[in-house]
Amino acid sequence: MSDVKFTKDETERIVSHIKRYFNDELDQEIGGFEAEFLLDFFAREIGPAFYNRGLSDARVLFAAKADEIGYLVEELEKPVS
Repeated sequence: MSDVKFTKDETERIVSHIKRYFNDELDQEIGGFEAEFLLDFFAREIGPAFYNRGLSDARVLFAAKADEIGYLVEELEKPVS
C-alpha cells in the first residue's frame, strides 16, 4: 500500500477538524502546522489499520453479494429431463 496522500482541499478540511477538536474537546489551541503534522502521523501510523478494516468490510460485502448472485443464477436454471 502506498502512503495516504490527501489533496490540498482535503488536508485543509481535516486540519480544520483537528484544530476544532483540540479547541472544543481539549481546550487547547493548535496551529495549522502542528495539526498537519498530526494528520501526517495518524495517516502513517494509524491509517493502515483503518484502510485494512475497510478492505475487510468490502471483502465481506463482496462475498455476500457474490453468494446472492449465485442464488439468482441458480433460479434461472431450467429443469433437465
